[in-house]
Amino acid sequence: MKNLYRYFILTLLVVLTSCSDNFLNVTPDGRVTLDDVFANTRLTESYLNSIYNSRQSYGTAYHYWTMQAGFTDEAQDSDALSQSWTPVARWARGDINVSIRPFQGGGASQGSGNSGWYYEKNWEAIRKANIFLANIDEANVPIASERARMKAEARILRAFFYMEQIKMYGPMPVIDEPIPEVFDFGSLERGSFEAAVNLIVEDLDAAIAEPALPYRVSEPERGRFSKALAYHLKSEALVFNASPLWNPDNDQAKWQRAATASKEALDNLTTNGYELFGDYEEYFHNSRDLGSSPSDRETIWEIKDFNMTASFSILVFRMHNIPIPGATADKAGAAPSQNLVDAYDMADGSMPILGYSDEQNLEPIINPISGYDDSDPYVNRDPRFYATVWYDGAEYGVVNGELQHVESYQGGGQGLSSGRNRTHTGYYLRKFRDPAVTSANAGNSKFPKYRLAETYLFVAEAENEANGPTTEAYDAINAVRDRAGMPDLPVGLSKEEMRERIRRERQVELSYEEKRFWDVRRWEIIDEKERYITGMRWTSDGDNDRILVQARGHYEDKFLLFPIPLNEMNRLQTFEQNPGW
Repeated sequence: MKNLYRYFILTLLVVLTSCSDNFLNVTPDGRVTLDDVFANTRLTESYLNSIYNSRQSYGTAYHYWTMQAGFTDEAQDSDALSQSWTPVARWARGDINVSIRPFQGGGASQGSGNSGWYYEKNWEAIRKANIFLANIDEANVPIASERARMKAEARILRAFFYMEQIKMYGPMPVIDEPIPEVFDFGSLERGSFEAAVNLIVEDLDAAIAEPALPYRVSEPERGRFSKALAYHLKSEALVFNASPLWNPDNDQAKWQRAATASKEALDNLTTNGYELFGDYEEYFHNSRDLGSSPSDRETIWEIKDFNMTASFSILVFRMHNIPIPGATADKAGAAPSQNLVDAYDMADGSMPILGYSDEQNLEPIINPISGYDDSDPYVNRDPRFYATVWYDGAEYGVVNGELQHVESYQGGGQGLSSGRNRTHTGYYLRKFRDPAVTSANAGNSKFPKYRLAETYLFVAEAENEANGPTTEAYDAINAVRDRAGMPDLPVGLSKEEMRERIRRERQVELSYEEKRFWDVRRWEIIDEKERYITGMRWTSDGDNDRILVQARGHYEDKFLLFPIPLNEMNRLQTFEQNPGW
């Protein structure tokens, strides 16, 4: 009954705060006002919880249960060629406009978890956070430390949703207080990216300064924001603000600000118990450990499943699986591309592929000192490659008493096909799923939105851009490589060479974690990276050819940002649409 009551109240609160014309008054039945909400401790808590509910699902929640990797050069989703109606197929064709939302599922409503209605949901959360912050100081929350913690969480929530909004859509109006009932929305102007970042930083600094906000949450609080998240998010916001897309003149002051914040984040997180998990592959097989002596001290914030029937673990198994006997699934999903495979170093730290001599990336420029052989390409590679990718000939494990090997050659048990149940690239996704798990309900992984490895890489990137390849930049990237079992980067790299190594490190360390999509945009390299998706075609005789899987249509500069929805442009007459849309 208690849970039913809380659900009923939350539903009312969503209605109360979602009405665009009169959201400061009452729900249609007149039973709950904002005064009522903040006069009741439980309702105040529920209102804060309702802001969390505006977040998108991430992970496998892109229609039809795909991953964001399939929208990047990391992967080719098996629906991209075989199911023309899916968002991943439309995106690959460049079939997006102001009336078709990127990632939007067919017929999905605004309230659904994989709907693509990000613009509205982010603003809804920001609006509710503003209302909460305007009322919490006078709310009926008798314990001062609880009120302080809730206020800090609300400030992180506002910062979080602003960051998600500007990553997608670019500069947005800075609104940090409730909008009055009578307001001319047509007077709003977009402002600058940095203005929004400054509000984000202001909110996060206030949350960080709050003693009542913990660095880690306990099991009953799974999903709540923490001080560690505030530090990491501040680093992300300032790195984005300093990146080429929003820093075309390469203002070094922006990079210095990002470097200072990133190093401060790393210092505070590691001082307060955060550390890299010992085993890269195993890390992705489990959900975050929130015990008093956790085995996982790397995860900063993971995505809590909306429901168990559509959990991340189940959907990875069903929608992104290799068709091994005894572990069959609905589709192959987001299969790794040759583009991604080529990014993995050799085990000795040398780069196997230095570039391509053709436009379509089918003729690799092989590093002669690396020992790489394109006819035997899976030998002596970065251990993270083996933890992420199933390739032809890989040992899968014992299934039903028999040792299975991957047969992704033409005609093999897992061979190439243009359908949705087989890979289009010659590879399958291994990351996030323990091969020993042969039942969709047996997995326990969740999607890590933020983790410490990225904090290290923010330090490396910002420090290199601000001050060159200093010891601090080397130490940060080498810490990530060391955990993976990779040697340190060679000393004496130039700033440009270090930049390339840091970008490759992000590509392989954070693959399939929804970083690549935004990285290639903030670096303004989508025309270089996302135009052609390649794969590897093997025969049963062991011969291989690199193949063009898809020439994509979303590599133009207009795809650096999402188009602002048409209905919003019609309401906000002073807004300028994003370039190219």
